[in-house]
Amino acid sequence: MSDLKNDRFLRALLRQPVDRTPVWMMRQAGRYLPEYRETRAQAGDFMKLMMNPQLACEVTLQPLDRYPLDAAILFSDILTIPDAMGLGLYFETGEGPRFAKTVRSQVEVDALPIPDPEKDLGYVMDAVRTIRRELNGHVPLIGFAGSPWTLATYMVEGGSSKDFRAAKTLMVTQPAVLHALLDKLAQSVTSYLNAQILAGAQAVQIFDSWGGALSHAAYQEFSLAYMQQIVNGLIREHDGRRVPVILFTKGGGQWLEAMADTGADALGLDWTTDLGQARQRVGSRVALQGNMDPSMLFAPPARIHDEVARILSSYGQGSGHIFNLGHGIDQHVDPAHAGAFINAVVELSGAYHAV
Repeated sequence: MSDLKNDRFLRALLRQPVDRTPVWMMRQAGRYLPEYRETRAQAGDFMKLMMNPQLACEVTLQPLDRYPLDAAILFSDILTIPDAMGLGLYFETGEGPRFAKTVRSQVEVDALPIPDPEKDLGYVMDAVRTIRRELNGHVPLIGFAGSPWTLATYMVEGGSSKDFRAAKTLMVTQPAVLHALLDKLAQSVTSYLNAQILAGAQAVQIFDSWGGALSHAAYQEFSLAYMQQIVNGLIREHDGRRVPVILFTKGGGQWLEAMADTGADALGLDWTTDLGQARQRVGSRVALQGNMDPSMLFAPPARIHDEVARILSSYGQGSGHIFNLGHGIDQHVDPAHAGAFINAVVELSGAYHAV
């Protein structure tokens, strides 16, 4: 849409010229901000906050009031889809997400509905519409979903896991059951992201948080193939603009070429991959997003500034880089240190872009 005042982020995703490197942070609306903690307390808990479109909008916009960020990201959770499938999402304090029911058999997979985004996840679409309206073209809005493999791990395990024993056991003993679940999830994620785009999301990111837990062969078969299915089914033009797609596999630095082959516009990198080497490997096929270690935000601001300078230099001249952390910001980070990070990108990155 022509009313977008700052399209630096969207331009960089499409490797078009920009005046400086755009920057945003994964989990930029979150617990490190005192104003977020206040709003969450007002809502009662995380689920009530996420399911209230007005409050979800409020926390989405909070970091933009503090920092010169180049994108807003919808405040939601990757587990909305399994919850809409009837698994009963809840959060234990200090324990992370839990499901009342697990999915470990063909009968249980067959019983899962594919959610209707406007009916079953209407609170998310209402939040997208509300945020777009309140942003008023200030910066673009990012929509997102979890990857099928990542969602499946939570559904099979019943919550978070360190070793994914139940999910990997299903993978090696009943691969057909896991494939049936992943296919249903890929269909669900595709319609969910398309509904977000129609509601106003101007770019979408697929979070494959646990793809890095798979072997090389298993990643291609059980994670990447289903992200490919989603990319193939997404709306790529809306409101007269390209809608860029970002794939992010945490721990996926060894698979960048295969990820680029999906036709995604950009790849997210965690902090274990060298940005300059990644750029050499994928060339001009995709933009790259990342990839400062989130723990660097515990360093003094001068050290943060130096690390931003190092990462910018590693990528080098030209567009196609979106500065971000290599994963979500830690809840214990001082908001002033996040500000030092963002300000350093704004200050230093212009030198890498010939206007």
